[in-house]
Amino acid sequence: MEFSEDFKHKRVLIMGLGLHGGGAGAAAFFTAAGARVTVTDLKSRRELAPSIRKLARRRGIVYHLGGHRPEDFRNTDYVIKNPGVRDDSRFLKIARAAGTTILSDTEVFFRACLAPIIGITGTKGKSTTTWLIGEFLKQETRNKKQETRVWVGGNIRASMLEFLPWVRKRDAVVLELSSFQLDALRQSRMSPHIAVITNIFPDHLNRYPSMRAYALSKAGIFRFQKRGDYLFVNRDDVRLRRLTRRAPGRTVLVDVGRALRPFRGAVSPSVPAFHLPNIAFAVAVAKHCGVGDDAIRGVLKRFRGVPGRMEAVRTVRGVRYINDTTATNPTAALKAVRAVKRGIGKGRLFVLAGGFDKGLPVGAFCRALVEDAAAVVFLPGAATARMKSKITKHKFPIHHKTQIPKIVDARSMPGAVRVAYRNAKRGDAVLLSPGAASFGLFLHEFDRGDQFTRAVKALR
Repeated sequence: MEFSEDFKHKRVLIMGLGLHGGGAGAAAFFTAAGARVTVTDLKSRRELAPSIRKLARRRGIVYHLGGHRPEDFRNTDYVIKNPGVRDDSRFLKIARAAGTTILSDTEVFFRACLAPIIGITGTKGKSTTTWLIGEFLKQETRNKKQETRVWVGGNIRASMLEFLPWVRKRDAVVLELSSFQLDALRQSRMSPHIAVITNIFPDHLNRYPSMRAYALSKAGIFRFQKRGDYLFVNRDDVRLRRLTRRAPGRTVLVDVGRALRPFRGAVSPSVPAFHLPNIAFAVAVAKHCGVGDDAIRGVLKRFRGVPGRMEAVRTVRGVRYINDTTATNPTAALKAVRAVKRGIGKGRLFVLAGGFDKGLPVGAFCRALVEDAAAVVFLPGAATARMKSKITKHKFPIHHKTQIPKIVDARSMPGAVRVAYRNAKRGDAVLLSPGAASFGLFLHEFDRGDQFTRAVKALR
């Protein structure tokens, strides 16, 4: 790949190794490109052990962990920053003062990728939509025995740089893009050929000064599109239609009901109703790309959800255990609580909630807990304190209950699962849908979900 030649013998500093695969993928890519790679992270070597193990075969990488060193940012040709690093970082200011080029892995991918890119963003639903589009495209290539390869990555825990060297012009690339990744693309003035915005509601307000700023960040997915590019949004989403009315490409308004009508019997009844718009987006994009109905129908018949997103982990003694760890904001968790309660009818709902506070309003989520949960098992964190206060001092009516849910504190995920296990009975459900971030007690939200899944599978 010609672009990778630009980094040969250059000094490249990976800022933020992380645990989601992006930092490790970037380190592997630049090492393979012949760069002199240094990795720096605030976390310790012990905390980052899983990512370091992935790079064990890559020789010559220098690790400066447990903190950043100013000299590393002065004495390098490139800084490749993790999307989670804020632009106002004092270390990035040092790099800029030294004339260092600052890039993200997303920028590197967009500049070098030979194939057209399908990008998906949104507050919720982007992982499901991304996965389904990828599966639809893959199934079509199998059905027609085509040589086109489909690459899926981005914010879906698969580093896009890991497969960049093998992407060809005739391939298809599907990327989940977070608001942080879209912010990084802004300086390169690049957007994907096909863009999807699933929805936008409050999130990451500890990073963005206002809801408007957050929405404008999401708008980066279409801001730099060209006239021949496409943007897919929900026809019924007034806020999104207003945000995208000046999109430079062609806007496709997706009618959820119409998009799903030919596949009504293919979608399993176990798939929550709030996934239907995500499925509709994926169907609309797939059909735009020439995918046939048989391929779409075949994938939908197998679809039961993406891990960590309303994932049915196990049923133990008639009690359903559901992993929705990616509900890191109160609005997403509210929807999960309502959906599961509808699904179990008169059964009781036990919710595992709380964690790191992102500064989001928790009132509506707490109202849903008061109305629909029999008990809430809280994990440690600042958001927990606010949620407990809202529930105990609730000023909203309880329509079908005589008392507020029981509140229990747990110090660990196994402890939280044990509390629910001891109290739940046949016909009940236990839902991990925190409505908060995972920092502090867990490595990240997927570690939180993995710990929940392991604890549930250990039940007898």
